[in-house]
Amino acid sequence: MLKEQEKIEKPKRPVYKSVIGFVWKVFFLGFAFVLGYLLSVDNNLFYLFGSSPSLDRLENPRSDMASELYTSDGKLIGKYFKENRSPVGYDSLSPMLIKALVSTEDIRFYEHSGIDPAAIMSAVYGSLQGDARGASTITQQLAKNLYKTRTADTKGVLGHVPGVSLVISKTKEWLTAIKLEQRYTKEEILAMYLNTVDFGSNSFGIKVASKTFFNTSPDSLKTEQAAVLVGLLKAPTFYSPRYNPENATRRRNTVLGQLAKYDYLTPAQADSLSQLPLVLEYKVENHYDGPATYFRGAVADYLKQWTKENGYDLYRDGLKVYTTIDSRMQAHAEAAMEEHMRTLQRRFDSHWKGKNPWVDAKDREIPGFIEETIKRTDYYKRLKEKHGNDAAAINKELNTPREMMVFTWDNDSLEKKVTMSPLDSLAYYKHFLHGGMMTMDPFSGHIKAWVGGINFKYFKYDHVKQARRQPGSTFKPFVYVAAIDNGYSPCDKIVDQRITINYVENGKKMNWSPTNADWEYTGAPMTLRRAMGKSVNSVTAQLTERVGWETVVKYAHRLGITSPLQEVPSIGLGPSDVSVFDMVGAYSTFPNQGFHTEPMFITRIEDRNGNLIHQFVPKQKKVLSEETAFLMMHMLKGGIEEPGGTSQALWEYDLWNGNEIGGKTGTTSNHSDGWFMGVTKDLVTGVWVGGEDRSIHFRTSQLGEGSKTALPVFGLYMEKVYKDQALGYTKGRFPGPTVDVSKKYNCTTVLPKRVEPDSTALDEVLEMLNVGGNIL
Repeated sequence: MLKEQEKIEKPKRPVYKSVIGFVWKVFFLGFAFVLGYLLSVDNNLFYLFGSSPSLDRLENPRSDMASELYTSDGKLIGKYFKENRSPVGYDSLSPMLIKALVSTEDIRFYEHSGIDPAAIMSAVYGSLQGDARGASTITQQLAKNLYKTRTADTKGVLGHVPGVSLVISKTKEWLTAIKLEQRYTKEEILAMYLNTVDFGSNSFGIKVASKTFFNTSPDSLKTEQAAVLVGLLKAPTFYSPRYNPENATRRRNTVLGQLAKYDYLTPAQADSLSQLPLVLEYKVENHYDGPATYFRGAVADYLKQWTKENGYDLYRDGLKVYTTIDSRMQAHAEAAMEEHMRTLQRRFDSHWKGKNPWVDAKDREIPGFIEETIKRTDYYKRLKEKHGNDAAAINKELNTPREMMVFTWDNDSLEKKVTMSPLDSLAYYKHFLHGGMMTMDPFSGHIKAWVGGINFKYFKYDHVKQARRQPGSTFKPFVYVAAIDNGYSPCDKIVDQRITINYVENGKKMNWSPTNADWEYTGAPMTLRRAMGKSVNSVTAQLTERVGWETVVKYAHRLGITSPLQEVPSIGLGPSDVSVFDMVGAYSTFPNQGFHTEPMFITRIEDRNGNLIHQFVPKQKKVLSEETAFLMMHMLKGGIEEPGGTSQALWEYDLWNGNEIGGKTGTTSNHSDGWFMGVTKDLVTGVWVGGEDRSIHFRTSQLGEGSKTALPVFGLYMEKVYKDQALGYTKGRFPGPTVDVSKKYNCTTVLPKRVEPDSTALDEVLEMLNVGGNIL
């Protein structure tokens, strides 16, 4: 009875306490759940949530960055990129750009710690009202851009569940944003954000975007320009000022309105700027923009292998590659090539006027040349994939005219718009002559200028290192160096006469009777120096037979020729294909006292932070005695000094006044290839000129020999180099011998002077014939 009474009298717990207790339990359980969820996401519990940025990645953020190529004089000449991005620091950003960004994207940026609760609540309320809006802070957007929190690589098991994946990725962005705010200042976050975002038009980051749209730098952006770029962040394509100018203008004015709303501009200023037209200096940066385009391609080919072997990505890692090219010499080389090729092309077009220049050995047009050539193109292969064996459909596309841009020498822009069929455009391009040119410092091996063709945008094939063509008589010095290094002297004589050389090739008896270029033979003894200077084939062939054609091949390879060479009696006349690259390297052995220096084009590579990764050093090897090297330099001067020397067209250029130049011309038998190799006391330069196909060429030596096609490029180029005093290259004589020279070499040929009629006597004769003032 007492127990029942006690039970009845026990006081009940107040309802509010029960509610509070329940609320606390819910809060505690909710807090524990959220905390557990956040920790699970951050640590990728059981691989359910996917990876989050590590501490190292947070403290050393990496975004794709263009690798940059610099000249020896510090000029940026090119980039390699998948995303064209070059970061800048906060101090390099326009203050108004920062204000436009913050007022438009995240007005409470300086107040929050990565997440903006007010923006989240506003977004939730807006969604309930049917007005969807974003709530991501600038820091959250940076986290998403910098660490790719929504890629397949960052998804765990739950990340593949629709709806859940969005919640997880948003959570990662929040967590990462908070961590970024803990590790970086607000200014650093703003700079990082502007360096990572995509502005469209292949421009990633504010530096490239400023240049692409307005041809300016981020610190020089005008207010209305900054507004355009900030407006692009919402949707780069929809608000593109290039492709959707009306949308871009409207969005720009919205950003200007935000600046006025938050007192960064007065309403009058914002209204005035809103009335301005959209003015662009739009130019998308491409891989072929800028100077030394062929050179950059050659560097890229080398770096692709180097980066693969050393664990770098040329197109993402932001490497800084420092090259040997001098931007001023490169500009002079390109200008010389363009100046001469414009003139030469007019001459070539006039020479073939009314006819096609693709001819056989008998100067007859090759039938079906264009139709067969186009079958080897990638375009034709795509047509085959599209139409299979339907020849009619393929031919229809090949013969259907369309509007296109083509290369031309007719204007300064080097291109024009035409209407042509693919077959007609191929025929049009086959009429062009091409050229390749390289200059090298023979002592350091540094390549100073590299012109691989007439226009990289339209003709990507590099005629310096990629192409190999017959060198003609520029190969003769390898015969003479083999002879001089094996006992001969420049003053030794061989009779200039017609000969026949019998030999065995592949077990078969053969014979060869070389002819001189002019088909004439003096029948007189001729010094080796004059024979090389005058480029006499008969003497070269006899000397080749005496030293052995296999010996000539051995010396050519020793001096740096890497391509296969035929061991045949005609080797000295250049029947085997070689590159300009190898020829310049080989000739450089002569002024470098017998040391062959491998041509080099990179001096060092640094990472994106400026740390040295690799230093390149010249590779040298002693291949000739100093005496032989000196004598070969003396031989090369014969092209200028000896009577009938083939390099004497250089006298037309402003290269003299105490200067010495060694040179050798080269022309193949049908004038397909014209060469000139020029050597000064400081530089070695090689030039090649010819058609894309060997069947395309001049028909006469007066027009097609190397002294007419290639030598002028060297002459024009060296004039520009000597006039550019800032380069430091001066005219002067070659150094004297550094060793005792045992062989006789001072034997320059002196021909008897022609006896000119006395001008006074001639006047008297003419006067006697003059009747009434008229010459009879």
